[in-house]
Amino acid sequence: MAAMKPRTGDGPLEVTKEGRGIVMRVPLEGGGRLVVELNAEEAGDLGDALKAVVG
Repeated sequence: MAAMKPRTGDGPLEVTKEGRGIVMRVPLEGGGRLVVELNAEEAGDLGDALKAVVG
């Protein structure tokens, strides 16, 4: 039987600039995080889309 280990990838929402890209780490329900790398244009489009939904 495999050993039960706690997930170490959990954490708060983070957005960092790494090199020429922007890396966003989004915590997921149930554990773990979704990691997405975006360029500046994609990040701007995502910001606009979120603002349109949130208000």
